[in-house]
Amino acid sequence: MEKTVQSEEQQLSPNTRRSFGFSSLRIKKRHSSYEEGGFTGRRGLLSFSSVREQSRKESVSDEASQLHSAQDQVKNAGAIPSGEDEGGRQGALKRISAMWSSFRKGKRDRVQEADPTDPPCPEVADTSSRQHRYVSGQYFFEYLVVVSLNKTKDGSGYEPQITYQFPKRDGMAKFQKEEEEKTLKAITLFCFPEGISWAPLTEYHSETFSFVLTEIDGSRRNGYCRRLLPGGKGARPPEAYCIISSLACFGLFSKIFDEVEKRRQKSMAMIYPFMQKLREAPFPAPGNTVEIKSFIPESGTEIIRLTRPLDSWLEHVNFAKLFSCLTDKEVLLVFAVAVLERRIVFIADELGTLSQVIHAVAALLYPFTWQHTLISIVPEILIDVVMAPTPYLLGVQKHLLDQVTDQSDLLVVDLSEDKKQTFIVSIGDESSILPPKLQAEILEELSKRQTASTVEELNRVVSEAFLQFFVKTVGHYEPYVKYGRAGQQGVFEKRSFYKAIESKTTRHFVKKFIQTQMFDLFIQEVEQNQSGPHQGIFHKKILEYQEKKKRDKTKKH
Repeated sequence: MEKTVQSEEQQLSPNTRRSFGFSSLRIKKRHSSYEEGGFTGRRGLLSFSSVREQSRKESVSDEASQLHSAQDQVKNAGAIPSGEDEGGRQGALKRISAMWSSFRKGKRDRVQEADPTDPPCPEVADTSSRQHRYVSGQYFFEYLVVVSLNKTKDGSGYEPQITYQFPKRDGMAKFQKEEEEKTLKAITLFCFPEGISWAPLTEYHSETFSFVLTEIDGSRRNGYCRRLLPGGKGARPPEAYCIISSLACFGLFSKIFDEVEKRRQKSMAMIYPFMQKLREAPFPAPGNTVEIKSFIPESGTEIIRLTRPLDSWLEHVNFAKLFSCLTDKEVLLVFAVAVLERRIVFIADELGTLSQVIHAVAALLYPFTWQHTLISIVPEILIDVVMAPTPYLLGVQKHLLDQVTDQSDLLVVDLSEDKKQTFIVSIGDESSILPPKLQAEILEELSKRQTASTVEELNRVVSEAFLQFFVKTVGHYEPYVKYGRAGQQGVFEKRSFYKAIESKTTRHFVKKFIQTQMFDLFIQEVEQNQSGPHQGIFHKKILEYQEKKKRDKTKKH
């Protein structure tokens, strides 16, 4: 049953400007993840935050005012924002602001109330224990839905609707049910971002992608989608399976989709027992395997083995698609732009391509975390989000290219196979952002991936090439965080930190990089932690690099 699966990532949704949008609220505080296990939930799947904080005090009051603004918009969810209020360019972000407020409350309610309709679970006797398992992140998923395209009432097109949901949630209070419906409606839109313009098909290439539901408090749920043509004869529209989970492990969920799809071909009724067994199973630790027994008529009882990668910090990323669309030098240029938190738009036809590439680009920033807007597939109805003045990583389908290229001060990257040029729009200074010597070192390290025989090996080679870049540029940060008495927060001596860098070109880059929100939040974590050295991969690489420098220095003498 073991298969090699490629993670195809993140997507967005269309059809409702009315009730939904993507939160433009900055994450108050995101853990930069110093431990390996913490990395999986953060790397790349980051929210829809807005402006870089000008100061930490300013940030707190700013977020509070944005929160009230978002809540007000949810109350008036029936109206479509004009897109021109408060200066026009704010319109996209305001519209993007309404959705996640509704998600946040619904999620709290679900956590507080046990699911009354879950079938009895023999392994877990009492409901409170089962609910605690989900809240603690031990369940594989929150629920599975099947989203189908149904004809609109006027017959002018199709609209996505949920035709199957597991588990079904009944017995909720009215306000809880309303919030649940808003969440489910948003999910349908994420599964079909193209809008209502569909025609029945006789052939359709199955594709897998994902999206992220980010709460205002920074917590997140992941949506995993597989879109395919349902069984039957004649022309018909595709449907999508969507799993919502707090866990980020795309390889495992891709394999789960294989099993769901196999059962769907026989009967929808066959999906239920498999998903129930999965829901009862514990999520495995890195390197471990969980076995799910499932009965299929005519096939008998099957044992499905789901193995979680040992390198859990890379379990939800696959760099193969990124390097199949871009050359090493082009990847380096995109990385340079992302490091300075600029605006980047990726263009492609395939949802899976946009999804995988954007997630991979965000993953290159480890141990830092992209803190701004990240929408792997922008729905046509929200295309004017490209006008937002704040940093973003956006994926746009190629037929919308003309609505993107009238923007300046951004990088537009064409991922298509038939592209005439990779960078359709650029500022012009991208190749000079990173120090030349370090650029050459990254390219040299990337060349080693040619010998990688597995996805895991390729991921490791690529990730470490960029990790070493951060080790060499900012890996000396720790001595420059000065602590007072026990319990007091440390203070980062920014000027002394970058002045300590010998290379002029590296120092020039670092002076810019330390102004980014991703570095600022990273260093806040360090300032607040006096418990000793961090034990994550970044710290290990820093120690290895420092030891190597000492040995080299000793040899010279």
